[in-house]
This record gives sequence, structure tokens and C-alpha cells, in this order.
Amino acid sequence: MSNNPWQSVTAERVLFIIDAEHKVEEKLLLDWLNVTKTRAEYEGAVSHCVVPIAHDPENIPTEGLQMALEVPEDTLVVPIRVAWNTALDDLNRKPRWRDLLRGNPRRPSQRKAQALLEQDTSSALCISGNPATVGDLTARYGERLKIANVDEHLADYVAEQASLALEVAERRLRGSRYKVPRQVSKQVRASDRYRQGLHKIMSETGSTEEELRAKALPYFRELVALPHNFWQDVAGAFNRWVISLGYENKLVVDIEKLEQYRATVREHPTALLWTHKTHMDGITMQSILFEHDFPPPHTMGGINMAFAGVGFLARRSGAIFIRRSFQNNPLYKLVLREYLAYLLEKRFPLTWSFEGTRSRVGKLMPPRYGMLKYVMDAMQESSADNLHIIPVAINYDMNNDVKDYAAEQSGSIKRPESLSWFISYLRRMRQPLGRIYVDFGDPVVISKSAFKDDHLALQRTAFKVGVEANRVTPITLTALMSMSLLGASPRAQTINELQKNMDELRAWAKHRDVKFTSDFDDDEREHMLKLIDHMVSSELINRYEEGPETVYAVAANQHAMASYYRNSIVHHFIPKAIAELALIEAAAAEDKPKALFWSEADRLRDMFKFEFFYVPTDEFHQEIREELTFFNKDWESQLNDRDEALSLLRSMKPLIAHACLRPYIEAYRIMADVFARLPNGETMDEKTAVSAAFKYGRQAYLQRRISSNASIGQILFKNAYKVMKGYGVVELGDAALVDKRKSVSKSFRVMSHRIDQIRAIAMPTDLD
Repeated sequence: MSNNPWQSVTAERVLFIIDAEHKVEEKLLLDWLNVTKTRAEYEGAVSHCVVPIAHDPENIPTEGLQMALEVPEDTLVVPIRVAWNTALDDLNRKPRWRDLLRGNPRRPSQRKAQALLEQDTSSALCISGNPATVGDLTARYGERLKIANVDEHLADYVAEQASLALEVAERRLRGSRYKVPRQVSKQVRASDRYRQGLHKIMSETGSTEEELRAKALPYFRELVALPHNFWQDVAGAFNRWVISLGYENKLVVDIEKLEQYRATVREHPTALLWTHKTHMDGITMQSILFEHDFPPPHTMGGINMAFAGVGFLARRSGAIFIRRSFQNNPLYKLVLREYLAYLLEKRFPLTWSFEGTRSRVGKLMPPRYGMLKYVMDAMQESSADNLHIIPVAINYDMNNDVKDYAAEQSGSIKRPESLSWFISYLRRMRQPLGRIYVDFGDPVVISKSAFKDDHLALQRTAFKVGVEANRVTPITLTALMSMSLLGASPRAQTINELQKNMDELRAWAKHRDVKFTSDFDDDEREHMLKLIDHMVSSELINRYEEGPETVYAVAANQHAMASYYRNSIVHHFIPKAIAELALIEAAAAEDKPKALFWSEADRLRDMFKFEFFYVPTDEFHQEIREELTFFNKDWESQLNDRDEALSLLRSMKPLIAHACLRPYIEAYRIMADVFARLPNGETMDEKTAVSAAFKYGRQAYLQRRISSNASIGQILFKNAYKVMKGYGVVELGDAALVDKRKSVSKSFRVMSHRIDQIRAIAMPTDLD
């Protein structure tokens, strides 16, 4: 039912701006005005002007409106439009193929509109936007000119305001998911800040303003997203279809946190930083927000994903594709900075991958600071402040990309993204993959002043986001089974052993308030069994049922894949794993075991700094104290006796250092051995050292010097190289350096031996 446009008309003169694309809409709106005017008994002066706003909101023709505005200042201007009811207004409906051919069903052609009215007159709803007097609009236009010369004439400004008022009115019918910025490129290019930025580049390059403005136009076309409600609908349907290829339709979302985020977006400039494990992450993020009626975030990503078809759709549903490198292009930097500043000021949320690239090993990767720096630089230029960064942890029962990751880590070349690659990717999605889980962390807030005055603020903020994303990451069944089976490998586990070990891990994690996915709920047992079947059918794990007892083991040559899933939750267990290793060290001490325990814990924490995110040192120490106190309140006194220290270690079930840290220690050992074998006066750069580590690592695995091929991988070896640099064994030196390299190599062999000790203690015996 249409509203009454005369309810807000109190002036003696009124000008209606009729947003009509064709004669059918124009007649419908004029008839509506006449009927409602009679009912309202309005006797003032009425005029109207037809302006096709919705046809192209980015380029509104205003020639006729300029003349229509030559009226007294007390004239009330009221924009009106037809909102067409379609099946797309039901979230369970989606665009059809014929819609792609015939066009947006919400903006039907004249012929289609006439047919719709003949079928059902209620298919058209006449709506009006908030009115304003010509005097008010003129004054606001004058204020706008002081900031930016956006509009050439008053009519341009009035048409823009009419467009915004009508979109607000239409969103009340259709939902907040269609709240998008309009005429962004025009607004930015006309701003005073942009002009000042151009003048600075002019002084540095000698170019004229006209030359720079012309050169910048392709950058605006390349960068600025043009979200459109129809293409948002298409993207929403496409995202849901892609998800349904392998995953269950119901996404598991923390609704309470999602609603908190809704309030945050209304009040603050906001960025959602999500963990990046697969190409599905961005699709999942967009799908969740669309289906829960959130304003669409502008998704920032690499321009490599803007390939044919996908790039077209993504840009029209809010994607911003950024070049991989533009350090020597100040004009591109200016366009990007001013574009982001505009979005921050207008409270349009941004979103991107926290890690900048997909994690090939399962755990959260070190942050890429580029995107965050662009946004913070933009906030410095804008009137916005206190950026609220919301960490988002996206996790999966099973990840279709893991096979590719395992191949890449073993040395295979990554296939570049393209349309043919994407089609192949979708085909491989057609297999049962379980569920997708999305959890929101508490916002990390950063102000302009903090960023400006502290050169480490960017790094500190990113690490806070990483810690918070890890905190809200739930434990999945796939990850927990992988951890248990890898800890026992190469030995298979009976179903009872596997269940007992997983129960111990669950009990430990629950006591520390670690979140679990719904797979572990009693009423989800059927889903859990089904997921185990999927793990078996995907050849991730083997199940042997021919003997007296059913046994499970990680499938041959699938340790890298199982490690990926284990790594997705390993951060929850790192303080305990470090405490276990430090206890082994303290038990061997001849003097001051307590001091040695803490020094070893700190050494291990530092050694793994390229692998994991940590809370500050004091909080980390407190975590270890709480861990040991849980098992024995007098743990410190037990360190003074070797037997008691080992007894304390045995009581700390489930023991997990071997299940969590073995691949990192073995990879570091391989790299240390590579350098220990170098003659005096030789060294290696990273690329050469990684290549040598691959060769030696494969030999070491065949000789069983390492336990698994999961310890052989590019990222592991690159981090191992950084560790060796920290130990000072990469640099060139004299004969003393050769001895140092051998000493470091020996220390990692000792550490591997201690991991074996913990594994031996953890393994069940026939008497258990």
C-alpha cells in the first residue's frame, strides 16, 4: 500500500520531483498525486518535474530540473518514485537466468511495467522521500561549495539529495542490505582534499592539474565499486549456490555478536578483518551479511581476482580491487586514499583478509599491513576517527583447498586465478565438506592520534586483531581428530583410544573456555558420524574394520593435510605445549630449576614467534602458571626434584607438545642441519637454503630422522631460515661460526628427543 505524499506538505507551494523511467511510471505517479491530493484537500500551488534518477543514479540528467527550481524559496520539494514488488523481496527467492537477460525486475521496462499492472495493481508501490524547501536546499548547496565543488548547478545537488531520500524510503521496504554510496567518484574528485593532493603531486612532478585529473580517471574507474541492488541480488544468489556445492546450507553464525556489530557500524567507521583459509572466505562473509540484512561492506582484495565475469559481478556488489604494487605511483595512492577516506566518513564498512593471502598451513599467518595502513592513512585525511576493527574467524569442517596447499608446500607451482581456474575450482567443490562456522571477536579500536604518534601502533593493532581472531576460533571435529591421530602417528588408534584422547582434549579445552563447534553436542552425534565418514571418503584418514577392533590413522602421505586441520586450532594449546617442554628442561637441571624453567619457556616462545600470535609476556607467564596450578598447586616446589618434575609432567594429561610442535621443531632441525653441513666461509640466501632443506628433508624422512613429511614445507622452511638468522648462523664467519652452527643443530636434535619423550609418556599402554 502506497503512503500519502501530502502528509508532510505544510507549505503553500510544492514541487514534486518524479523519478520515472518511462510513461507508465510517470502516469502512475501523477494519478497517485491527484487522488491523494483530493483526499488531503490541498489547495496550494503544485508543480512537478520528471527526472529519471533510478535509471542511472551516478549520472542524473538535470536540465529540466534547473528550470523547475526557479520558484520561491519556501516551495517544498518532494521526491517520489515507484517501488515495484518482486519475488526478489523474499530472501528465499533469487534472480533467475531470464532476469540477467531482461534486466533488473525492480526497474521494469515500460512494456513489462504495463503488463505487471494489468496482472496485479498492487505490484507497484508509490513512495515519497523526505521533503525540504528550496531555501534549505540552496543553503546546504552553498555549504557544500565551501568544502567541495561537487555539483555544477543547484539542480545537480537537489537531484542527488532526492536520490538519497528515495533510496532511504525504498530501503525501509527492501532492507539495509541495499544501503550503498552514490556518485562517489564525482564527490571525491570535487573535494578540496583531492585538489590539495593533486597540487602536491604537481609540485613534485611538474604536471598540470588538468593532466593529473585526466590521468586519474582510469584509476577511479578501476578502483571505485559501483554496487547495484540487482547485482547485489545476483551476487547473493551466486554466493549461496557456491556454498551449497559442498557445504550445508545453514551457516553457523554467532548471531549475538553479529547484532553487536550492526550497532557498531551505525556509530563508528568499521572494518571487518577475516581469517583467510580458502577462496570461500570472502563468499561466506558476503553471504552472511546479505542474508542478515546488513549494509554491504566494501571488500578489498587483489586485482588478480578481477578476472572475467567474477570481477564484473564483484565490483557491482561492493568489491574494491587494488593493484599489487603502486609504491611509485603517487597519483594512484591519492585516489585510493581519498576513496577510502570518503567511505570511512560516510560509515560504509570495509572488509578484507587479515592475512592478505590464504593460510597454506592452517594456522593464522602473520598480518599483511598494507591494507590496514591504507585505511589508517585515509582516516588521517578524513573527519572519521576511532576505527573499530572487528576480527572475524571463519572455519570449516573440511577445506577443499587443502590438497592444493599440500602440493604447494611440497614445491608445486600455484595455478594463477582465471575464469577457467574458477570453473575448475567450482567443480572440485562438489563433495560433502560439512559446515562453515563464523565467529566475531571483540572490536579492536585505534584512533588517529595513536596511529600518528606511535610508529608501532599499526603492528600492535594487527597483533591484537590476530590474538582476538584466534581466541574466538572454535575447535572443529576434523581438527581435533587430526591432532589426536597425528600425536599417535604412525601408530593407529582404536576407536576407544581415539575417543578417550579426544575426550581428554575436550575436557582440557572446556576448562579453559575454548569454544567448540556444534558437532560435539549430544544431539549432533549423527552429524559427527557423517563427518567422520567424509574424512574417510576424502582419504584424509584411514578406518580399518576387519580386525577385532576398529582403528583409525592418518592416511599415508596425508600428514600435511591432517597437519593443516590440526594447525587451525593449535594456538589454543601452545602455552601448555611450551610448559611441557620447559618441564623436561627443568627436570634435567642440576641447579636453579625454576629459573631454568622460565628461561626455557621464554626461549621457546621467542623461537616460535614466526609461527604464533602471543598475548603480552606477563599474560603469557600467567597462562603457564594457571596451566601448571590446575594440575598441582605446589608445582614450583616439584621442580626441585627431577622425579617429581617428571611426575608433574605425567599428570598433565592430555600431553600435547608432540602433537602441536613436532613439525616446527623438525623443520627447524632440518634447516639447522643444512647450515651445520656448510664448510667454513660459506652461507646461503633464503631461496637456496629452502631448496637445500627440501632435498635434505626428504632424505631425513626416508631415514626416519623426522617423523612425517608434514615437517617438509615452504612456509616451515622460510620461518626456519628466519630462526637461523636470529641465532646468527646465516652470516659469514670464521671457524667459530662452524662450531656454532653445529651447536645449534645439536640443540634441535635434543629438542626432537624431548618431543619423543613426551610422546612416549602420552602413549597409552596395554595396562591403560
